[in-house]
Amino acid sequence: MKARNSGKVSPKWIVLCCIFTFALGMLVSNRVWLLPESNGQIMWPLQRDQDVQFLPQDCTTKKNNEILGQFQKTHEAIQSLDNSIGELRMELPSVERMRSGKLSSMETNTTKQKAFMVIGINTAFSSRKRRDSVRQTWMPQGENLLKLEKEKGIVVRFMIGHSATSNSILDRAIDSEDSQHKDFLRLDHVEGYHELSAKTKTFLSTAYAKWDADFYVKIDDDVHVNLGMLAATLARHRLKPRVYIGCMKSGPVLSRKNVKYHEPEFWKFGEEGNKYFRHATGQIYAVSKNLAKYVSDNQAILHKYANEDVSLGAWFIGLEVEHINEHSMCCGTPPECEWKAQAGSVCVASFDWSCSGICKSVDRIKEVHAKCSEDASAIWGVLL
Repeated sequence: MKARNSGKVSPKWIVLCCIFTFALGMLVSNRVWLLPESNGQIMWPLQRDQDVQFLPQDCTTKKNNEILGQFQKTHEAIQSLDNSIGELRMELPSVERMRSGKLSSMETNTTKQKAFMVIGINTAFSSRKRRDSVRQTWMPQGENLLKLEKEKGIVVRFMIGHSATSNSILDRAIDSEDSQHKDFLRLDHVEGYHELSAKTKTFLSTAYAKWDADFYVKIDDDVHVNLGMLAATLARHRLKPRVYIGCMKSGPVLSRKNVKYHEPEFWKFGEEGNKYFRHATGQIYAVSKNLAKYVSDNQAILHKYANEDVSLGAWFIGLEVEHINEHSMCCGTPPECEWKAQAGSVCVASFDWSCSGICKSVDRIKEVHAKCSEDASAIWGVLL
C-alpha cells in the first residue's frame, strides 16, 4: 500500500513544475528574437532594439520624401497650369473684341493676316468728296492697293461705323461705295462726332483682331500723307516693344462751355488754366502692336474723355510706353512742306493747324500733293 502511494506525484509538484516551465519560457523569449524577415536568423535583444529603432526611422524618412516629392510635383503642375491660363488669357481674343471685329474665335485664329502697318483713315457718312480726293492723291487704288498689301504689308482702309438706324440710306451708300472701291473697314460702332474716342477703341480692336501688324495708324481724311516716308519712319522703331508715335502736344484744358474742344471733366486736370499731359495730336498717330492689344483687351474699362487724342494719351500715360515726338508727322501745308521737300526732307504728313486738317481739303489736297509729295516709287523702295 505504501509502495503504490510513494509512486504518485504530488499535485503541488505539478503546479510548481508548470510555474517553473512558464518562467523559463519567458526568460528564453526575452533573450532571443526571431525576425520573420531574417530567414530564421536569431537576433539578440540589443541588436534587435537597435535595428527596430532604425527600421521605422528609415521607413518614415522614405515615406516623407515620397510625400514631399508628390507635393513638389503637384505644386509644379499647378504653377504650370496657372502660367498656361495666363498665356491663354493674353492670346485669346476677348468676347468684346470678337464682337467688335465680327469674328468668331475660329475665324480669328484662321484669318488673321500678317502686316507691317494697318492704316485706318477716319471718315464720316458726309465725307464722300474727301474720300475721293484722298483716292485721287496719296492713297493707292485698285490693284495697286492690293499689291501694296501683299508685297509691302501695308493695309490702307477708310474706317467707318454704321448709323443709329439699321440698314439706313447712309449705310447702303457706304455699301455701294465699298463695292466699287473695296477700301473700307466697317466697324461695329454708331457714328457721331462726340463718339470719336469710342471709335478709336473700336478701330484698334477690330484691326488688331483682323491683322497681326507691327503698327496701327489712325489718319484723318483731310490730311495729306506720304506712305513711303510713313513706313520708313515707323520701321526705325520696329524692334521697340511699346511705342506711341506722333506730334506730341500739351494744349490747355478748356473748362468754359460752348467752346470748341470743351473738356467737361476739366476738374480732373487740376487748377483752371492747367494743360493736358503730353499726347499725340489726333490728325495722325501710330501705336505698336502691344499697345493696340492693350486697348483691345481693356476697351470696356478705358475711360473716354471729350477729345479723342486726349483719351488715347490717357490710356497710355500710366504704362511703360515710349512717346516719340515725330515732327515730320505734322508739317504745315505749302510753303512749309514744299520747302522741306525741295531740301530733300519730305514730310510724313501735312495739314493746317488752324483747321485741324487741310483747310478746304477737297479743293486743296491736290495742290498739297503736287508740291509736297514723295516720288511715286518711294513706297516700293522702302525696306521693311
